[in-house]
Amino acid sequence: MKEEFIDIYKKYIKRLGSNELLDYLLSSNSDFFEAPASTRYHLAYPGGLLEHSLNVYHCLKDYLSRPRVKEVYNINVSDETIAIIALLHDICKVNVYKKTYRNTKDESGKWIKVPSYQFSDDLPYGHGEKSVYIISGFMKLSREEAFAIRYHMGFSEENNRNVGEAFSKFPLAFALSTADMEATFLLENK
Repeated sequence: MKEEFIDIYKKYIKRLGSNELLDYLLSSNSDFFEAPASTRYHLAYPGGLLEHSLNVYHCLKDYLSRPRVKEVYNINVSDETIAIIALLHDICKVNVYKKTYRNTKDESGKWIKVPSYQFSDDLPYGHGEKSVYIISGFMKLSREEAFAIRYHMGFSEENNRNVGEAFSKFPLAFALSTADMEATFLLENK
């Protein structure tokens, strides 16, 4: 999976600063390729964040290829934009999941310790906005890309009063949110 991510990234993302961002993701300063996607729910295991990012990429590519999306919704974006927003939408999760143990009952009702993750964020800047902030430290995002990443959590955001307006003004944000939900709830929630 790591090779697939790198291949897609290098093939489509050519923007100034993109090589430095990839170098960061590959460095010992980042756990992007080993991190889980969540603490206990979807893809809560090593490499889950990478798997989720690729799932969102493929779901978004599929969604955006629909004739209705192109012709009626008028969402036509470059392969570079698709790769950026899908592969990097959850970059905010780099270095925030710490390995720990939790108690749970086994099949016989006996308490046992099982490996788990604990969320610990040294840069508590929100979710989507933190991803935009991190990416912007390396390369410039278009307004449409920034809004798509910022609002990819859709109405599940804690403060969701701007979501509908963002989706209306920036349909790519709706598309990424749809791809994120499809990946999370249909592909990964097994």
